[in-house]
Amino acid sequence: MNYFFSTLLIISSLNIFSQQSPNLQNVTLKGKIIEKETQQVLEYATVVLKDLRTKKLSGGITNAEGLFSFEVSTGLYEISFEFIGFKKMVLSNQKINANRDFGIINLHADTENLNEVEIIAEKSTVEIKLDKKIYNVGKDMTVKGGTATDVLENVPSVTVDQDGTISLRGNDNVTILINGKPSGLVGLNGTNALKQLPAEAIEKVEVVTSPSARYQAEGTGGILNIILRRSKISGFNGSSQLTLGNPDRFGVNANLNYRTSKFNLFTNSSYDYRDSPGKSSIRQENLANFGGEHFLNENRLSARINRNVNSLVGLEYYFSETSSIVGSILYSSSKDDNNTSNTSDKLFENRTLSASSFRNNNIKQDENTTEYALNYTKNFKKADHKLTLDFKLENSTELSDGFTLETNTVPNNAIIAQEFQLTDNYQRSLLLQGDYVLPLKKDGRFEFGFRSDFNKTITDFEIDTLNAFGIRVSDANFSNILHYGENIHAVYSQYGTKFDKLSFLMGLRLEISDINIDLITTHENFDKNYTKLFPTLNFNYELNDRESFTLGYNRRIRRPRSRFINPFPSRSSATNLFSGNPDINPAYTSAYELGYMNRMKKLTVNSSIYYNHSTDNFTFVTEETGDFTDEGIPIIIRMPINLATESRYGFELGLNYNPLKIWRINSSFNLFKSQTRGDFNGRNFDADNTSWFTRFSSKLTLPKAIDFQTTFFYMGPSKTAQSTNNGMFMANLAFSKDVMKEKGTLTLNVSDLLNSSKRKGTSFTPTTFSRSEFQFRQRSVNLAFSYRFNQKKKRQPQPQKGDENMGEDFGG
Repeated sequence: MNYFFSTLLIISSLNIFSQQSPNLQNVTLKGKIIEKETQQVLEYATVVLKDLRTKKLSGGITNAEGLFSFEVSTGLYEISFEFIGFKKMVLSNQKINANRDFGIINLHADTENLNEVEIIAEKSTVEIKLDKKIYNVGKDMTVKGGTATDVLENVPSVTVDQDGTISLRGNDNVTILINGKPSGLVGLNGTNALKQLPAEAIEKVEVVTSPSARYQAEGTGGILNIILRRSKISGFNGSSQLTLGNPDRFGVNANLNYRTSKFNLFTNSSYDYRDSPGKSSIRQENLANFGGEHFLNENRLSARINRNVNSLVGLEYYFSETSSIVGSILYSSSKDDNNTSNTSDKLFENRTLSASSFRNNNIKQDENTTEYALNYTKNFKKADHKLTLDFKLENSTELSDGFTLETNTVPNNAIIAQEFQLTDNYQRSLLLQGDYVLPLKKDGRFEFGFRSDFNKTITDFEIDTLNAFGIRVSDANFSNILHYGENIHAVYSQYGTKFDKLSFLMGLRLEISDINIDLITTHENFDKNYTKLFPTLNFNYELNDRESFTLGYNRRIRRPRSRFINPFPSRSSATNLFSGNPDINPAYTSAYELGYMNRMKKLTVNSSIYYNHSTDNFTFVTEETGDFTDEGIPIIIRMPINLATESRYGFELGLNYNPLKIWRINSSFNLFKSQTRGDFNGRNFDADNTSWFTRFSSKLTLPKAIDFQTTFFYMGPSKTAQSTNNGMFMANLAFSKDVMKEKGTLTLNVSDLLNSSKRKGTSFTPTTFSRSEFQFRQRSVNLAFSYRFNQKKKRQPQPQKGDENMGEDFGG
């Protein structure tokens, strides 16, 4: 405890005494601080310089990569490197008269004082840095007992639609990474897989809107990088959590770690049972069928039972102080029972009932993923000089067995149809990657690397019906086998440096895409091969130690995946179909962004304006098939196409405000407009859409050390060429209290307090007009208890102004 307060005193003094004499020359000191026993970087380690002539203090703090870089006046200093729970390293009588790179500084764990107790840092919920926004999950009580989807709903710039679609600044083409790599935790179905990953397994989420050439070019909206928890302390430690909730919810999670000077063994395992009821309704008008059945009303109820198991086990072995290898095995399993009942009423033009039917669909799904990963890291003597090599192999299967029974209820109780749906998905992917970083003189840095992704997906989809003799027969119109192969190879290089207050990072990435599509049922084959360049350029200009400007440009790609390509239709109801488009091409986006940041004493402001221009943009269109149901209702189909262009531009504002030590406020606002231009099949699909969303979060410490948090979210209305969506509001709240001498935490949270998270809108074709309301999940209440062993909560020292982004990747 005494060390903690002394550290705060040191950091406070850095702000007070960091003024340099105008008569002395400034030089730059930099280096990297790591834990000697484990070679793990130490974030927020302090570097303190004591001027032996004036006795004044100056210095800085390391960033998330353990790097520090700051200016001091020439002179004679005593230099100390410190971190809570570690032995201080002191360099006496250091004459500083030129720029110096200290290289790697190794600190030893102070086992006598630490007693194998890990310090759990309480960082700000949202950290705003020049190249990205970082959302720290541990501080957000409203996601306790939740999933990765709940986490993303609270991340700045991110929205999650009612059907689970994730968007960044209104763009749903987002690349999701786990620990900087694609992962089996995202699985065959990224939206569903994220609902299986517990929030307790996540340390933070990085939002990258202007990625450097190091990142894959996929994702025109940007990148969300989910960082999983892993302890950094020696000995045995960990945490566990139990969650109960309504609707029915039971979850248990364990995060364990055992670390020595030669190896680190870690695991994160969880089981989750969840009941997620939902409902929707559609009111459709047939504009062309006058005198007959003119209206169709559908009401749908869904009951989804999810049982998820996730287990990640890994071992990190330290060959030496500078090199290590990490091996891990991930197993993820999900067993789901999904039941949907749909009541359809068909009405005449005078709204009298013509006929009613009831459709019940029951689907059992079984998903399994196994992933093997290896990472080798070599740190060289010079700070930030590093080589990393990665290998990852993933196998995923998804089996789905469904049965649909549709019966007439008016005018009789006759069976209309009995249908069996069988789906067998298999995916195998291999990743090979290497990255090399070479620091150059002064503040320069050169980097290059390669990456190869090999992906193979097999989808076997079959629809069976009963014929007049009660025998199951395959429906050839809806049954097919799709083989989808995607191999992508990339090399990149980038260079960055700093001139006084201006720094830049420029890079170029080359990607070679080899796509193969085989429709086994119809003996059709499609090959798509293309090679493209993706340049990136990022600038940062520091006005002073508080204010800075950023300017970024990058080119991105959106590749159509198997569902977008498969031409065989799938059916959600008797009148609604979805089909892929084998002729669809990749979409390309050029993204520009200008940002401004101001870090004041209690308030941090981060704002940006951005512009994205896309060619061959994906758009979903709805058309009539020309077929009708037995009652004369037209059957419509929805499919993706390439429209000519889309322009998207907007303004984003983020605020972090700490009015009191016991009160933190985070808020964000995003206003954007999209303009789509294009024609398809003789029809014009030009559309302009202006929308916005805002998020506000407040955390207040009440008497008796009870934490209270509220989060509000509002998504403004939007529209496309064939649909409109109303605005949507959601409110969450949570209470949290530490118990058992801060070893345990009890949290109560309510998600969607007002049960108002519903998507309402309209859609239309030349002959139909529909109103819909969709609620994917209802209000939920969760009670979670967390217990920590050999861990202890502490407040993390706050970085001084101007040091929050030391050593960052120049916007990468």
